[in-house]
Amino acid sequence: MYASDPAAVGTDAAPVPSQSSERATANRRTFPSVGDTPLRPLSRIAADRGGGFELFAKLEFLNPTGSVKDRAAALIVQRALTDGSLAGGRTLIDASSGNTAVSYAFLGARLGFPVELCLPRNAHPERLARIASYGARVVLTDPLDGTDGAQREARRRAAADPARYFYPDQYNNPANPEAHYRSTGPEIWRQSLGRVTHFVAGVGTGGTISGAGRYLKEQRPNLEVVGVEPSGPIHGLEGLKHLPTALRPSTYDARVVDRTIRVETEETAEMRARLSSEEGLSVGMSSAAAVLAAVTVGRAARGAVIVTILPDAGHGTPGDYV
Repeated sequence: MYASDPAAVGTDAAPVPSQSSERATANRRTFPSVGDTPLRPLSRIAADRGGGFELFAKLEFLNPTGSVKDRAAALIVQRALTDGSLAGGRTLIDASSGNTAVSYAFLGARLGFPVELCLPRNAHPERLARIASYGARVVLTDPLDGTDGAQREARRRAAADPARYFYPDQYNNPANPEAHYRSTGPEIWRQSLGRVTHFVAGVGTGGTISGAGRYLKEQRPNLEVVGVEPSGPIHGLEGLKHLPTALRPSTYDARVVDRTIRVETEETAEMRARLSSEEGLSVGMSSAAAVLAAVTVGRAARGAVIVTILPDAGHGTPGDYV
């Protein structure tokens, strides 16, 4: 069974409603709370790069499993439990570079449904260990094929046994950007007091930048949305896609993104170290890449109020980084 409806991603989204009815219908067990993460200023990083702009980071690693992916995974699972896609013991199967897999595994353990996940063999061992600790099954694919190969394997397995599997396909599921339209975008607008002028986010599935970016543009039409990608197809920025050479997710809405900044792995590693030593934030490479790009935006836009997303923390158990 498939949940993907690529055409629906570009359609008009409904206003941001309460999800309480979906949660009540989905399962009698308590659905984990996701979102309402803090927005923190990165004053030292901004000042060290010449100042003249304000830089804020949305601390998405304070979600239950430590990443922004909890938002999309939660809405995908809510919908599947509500509409019966996960009924009868059906197994959720999907592909991931790591964080969404952890979110699915956590939700499966919490809500009581089996989970099978396809990841490249070079996925970080800590993430693989966490997935296994939640009782999910892991299928490792050729690391040279990246997440594209993991997607192909998940799709193959789902097609071969549709009675056994529910394949939500996070890369093409409209609930992915919708989750950010309904929660991440409104939170940023509220927390920035409506002052945000630029939104900078990494591109993986494209759900975060498309959903939150769209909401923010509806509030401020001249707001600039900037995507962050690796500089080439071979890189060390786990979770990010180099779209010119990758399978393009339909959850990525190019109409929302005004421009893209491509960053180098080495410079990103340097920013990661600075975030730790100067801001006290132990973050992953995709988070550091977003900050690196946000600084580039700020240097060219005096008076800008820039908000970026820190999708996850450094490998290990998330701590109190606020």
